[in-house]
Amino acid sequence: MLSTIMTIIITVLTLSSVAALSGSTITNIIIYQQQQEALATQGDTTRTPTINAACGQVVEGLVELNSDLNCTGDGLIVGANDTTVRLNGHTIRGLGPDSSKLGISVGNEDGVRIEGKGTIEQFQVGIFASGAKGTIITSLTLRGNQIAVSSTGTEDLQAMKNKITQNNIGLASHSSSGLELTHNHVTGNQLDGITLINTDGSLISKNDVRENHNGIFVDSESNGNRIESNDIFENELDLNNANGLAINVNSNSFSDNNCETSKPSGLCTTT
Repeated sequence: MLSTIMTIIITVLTLSSVAALSGSTITNIIIYQQQQEALATQGDTTRTPTINAACGQVVEGLVELNSDLNCTGDGLIVGANDTTVRLNGHTIRGLGPDSSKLGISVGNEDGVRIEGKGTIEQFQVGIFASGAKGTIITSLTLRGNQIAVSSTGTEDLQAMKNKITQNNIGLASHSSSGLELTHNHVTGNQLDGITLINTDGSLISKNDVRENHNGIFVDSESNGNRIESNDIFENELDLNNANGLAINVNSNSFSDNNCETSKPSGLCTTT
């Protein structure tokens, strides 16, 4: 499984690097905010929390950290549907973005929640979701990773109210659908803030995307995505639909975005 994960990670990084080197935007993914604090504790009153999770542990049920985790390998591996991981203000820390390790990984498990406050830093991928449905990522800081959040083959992943900063890539989606990303601060990432590759029917709304090499990128194979009401400033290129492809070709929509530069031109509400 790890080899498959690493192959996917390398694919996402390669796609991003090629786009960056060609002077294009490479950014993408996700999130909206309809399931917030009301869902944060739903069903948890009957679950006894695990509080002494360790690096590399397969976890399920309700997991609440009671200390930082300093990991030489992977962080936590989600092993069951409807698992909730709460960082409780603590940090899951790896050996660095070139370590080939994952902070929290979610495979085919559905209904997983990963909640802050708390920090995931210094991994190749901070949170890696593959084949999962309904993953929710909220109120976290993800920094100093190769990719902060990577979604591959997922459905309905949501990320909201996260601070995603100083990574190589902020949020990267590949072959996914129904992603919702809202109210995230995506700033100071070396390559891209948000990038959608072969990703359909997703919403990117009300995010603050600043000081990335590229702001939000949607490739030519990504269809029916809505990018609306974001603040996107001080990026080398703020908005990019398939390196300048007309938005009606892949049925993506861009509306009410406060930004300065776009490809094709005219995607910004303010210029």
